[in-house]
Amino acid sequence: MKGMERFPSHPARDMSIRSVTAVEAGDREGWLALFAPDGFVEDPIGPSPLNPTGEPHRGRDGIGAFFDNVITRGRVEFDVTDSFACGNECANVATITTTFPDGARAIVDVVSTYRLDDEGRLASLRAYWEFERMRFEPG
Repeated sequence: MKGMERFPSHPARDMSIRSVTAVEAGDREGWLALFAPDGFVEDPIGPSPLNPTGEPHRGRDGIGAFFDNVITRGRVEFDVTDSFACGNECANVATITTTFPDGARAIVDVVSTYRLDDEGRLASLRAYWEFERMRFEPG
């Protein structure tokens, strides 16, 4: 992950770093361990080709299925350009690049929010991005 080293420590920002680090490493179990039992992921928020119903991926099983069906499609890299932390939340502005096994790349600009529960676990991860604005580069 590029970019986060310039921002001060904050519990929610630190959690966002742990989340991104696990995703970039392809560490499914490490990523799932960050979430509260009733945590959820919306990436992107609402219906999309990746999630036609737009329903959040809830709990370990739902979040694990999201990891298996979306994150494992390729190598994911984050380039964070800005980060705002306050209260028990953090919003990161980033470009995410997914490189597929054939060398093709999908690149999307995103604002991701991370909210902690009272025990410091990840209660929600929500990603704001527009599928139509994703850029593709052939392999």
